[in-house]
Amino acid sequence: MNDPVEEWIAADPDPASRAELAALSADELADRFAAPLTFGTSGLRGPVRAGPNGMNLAVVIRTTAGLSAWLQDRCPGGSTVVVGRDARHGSEEFARSAAEVLAGAGFSVILLPRPLPTPIVAFAVRRLGAVAGVQITASHNPAADNGYKVYLGGGAQLISPSDREIEESIDRVGPADLVPRVPVTPASSELVELYVERVASLPRGHSRTLRIALTALHGVGGDTALAALESAGFTDIHTVAAQFDPDPDFSTVMFPNPEEPGACDALLALAEEVDADLALALDPDADRCAVGVRGPGGWRMLRGDETGVLLGDHVLASAPPDSLVATTVVSSTLLEKLAAARGTRFACTLTGFKWLVRAGEGLVYAYEEAIGHCVDPESVRDKDGISAAVMAADLAASLKTEGTTLLDRLDDYAVEFGLHVGDQVSRRVADIADITTMMQRLRAGLPTELAGEPVSATDLAERRDQSRTDAIVLTGATTRTVVRPSGTEPKIKCYLEVVVPVSDRLALPIARETAAARLNLLREWFAESL
Repeated sequence: MNDPVEEWIAADPDPASRAELAALSADELADRFAAPLTFGTSGLRGPVRAGPNGMNLAVVIRTTAGLSAWLQDRCPGGSTVVVGRDARHGSEEFARSAAEVLAGAGFSVILLPRPLPTPIVAFAVRRLGAVAGVQITASHNPAADNGYKVYLGGGAQLISPSDREIEESIDRVGPADLVPRVPVTPASSELVELYVERVASLPRGHSRTLRIALTALHGVGGDTALAALESAGFTDIHTVAAQFDPDPDFSTVMFPNPEEPGACDALLALAEEVDADLALALDPDADRCAVGVRGPGGWRMLRGDETGVLLGDHVLASAPPDSLVATTVVSSTLLEKLAAARGTRFACTLTGFKWLVRAGEGLVYAYEEAIGHCVDPESVRDKDGISAAVMAADLAASLKTEGTTLLDRLDDYAVEFGLHVGDQVSRRVADIADITTMMQRLRAGLPTELAGEPVSATDLAERRDQSRTDAIVLTGATTRTVVRPSGTEPKIKCYLEVVVPVSDRLALPIARETAAARLNLLREWFAESL
């Protein structure tokens, strides 16, 4: 048998996948076998379907065999690997099979007992001194997708060249049905309890008088978030019942991402109904957290940059001298200014927590604008929606005792550092090749003026060090625009920021109008240029 399609089908250990492939037309088979899923620094992510370019049992088995071989070359025999999962389609079977392959390769495997938040795997790797962790999740991707995320020893995500080395190791793996597998008994809930205990210990303030509205957005974070908040002393919590239990179809939202328009409508309606002080939304694997507040025009979700600077300042208030805070090239410039004013260090990295948690010694906080926050890098070297939710509650409760709010604190920053207003706009494409074409078009006609002011362009793809990435930064006196392809979705993204000086609080309304007008000009440019 020399036909690679026939060989794959014969070796696929899943009868359903074999039947699915056997029923496809020649053109459909050609698509499934055109290229395998790429193993990158975030592992794998793709649609749940049979064949080399989908998430399925054969792909998970071969991927884990390749990862195991790579680890064996670098780690002593019997080393520990943690395996967890979310509640997406296929996650239970994929996690069990990954654990069995790792056990068959001689590793001591900790298979978490049920669908759990991704940050618990990162926590467990660090807590146990494990050599790696695998989480089966596609985070906030659409319901049809699943993924395979890898943490290395220390609990941080992969960076190059490890991803390329593991991909080469996967390529050397033989047929999936010949990979040795040993049954693994799921672990107890002890690690979950230790994680909740750690998160509950994070709050700095003493007030717990706060009413919270919470949604798990059909993901796996609901129970853990409740346990952590209640253990920290926040007991007045109201949940969006229709979105609390895990649902792999995410039946009440079009996209299970708190950033998407409409995704948090049910949460904000609940917050209004129960007269909440704070609204919290987790994404499906609970590694990200969005914060909602009541404003002059009613309830709204804060942008990731707004939450980012609020939590950063809150962490710094009790951090050791000479601590480090970090954010990314696509995030607001406000955290850098705040860090300087607070006498601490700041770092700017490429997008992604694989870079943020490696920003430098003394890191106490990191965030990216896509509602990812790392408030406890000592325990979780990745974004963590549960601990961010607890710290947001801690800050809101402390401010409430002072008769002020999160929005009041943001106004204080505007007076101190200038009003920083940001937005993210994107364009979703059907063909991933369209993104390359759009980036080429942009590079061929870089603007020299945006929103009525001259701008200079920096092409990060031209750099020759680890800061090299496919992104263009356009900087003006009061504006900043970053354009880059999404790392996880078929989108091209544009990150916008306008900064307007503010003399005092009375000047804020006019400053907001000015900023909104300039943002509109930047949005129009993005729409027209692409």
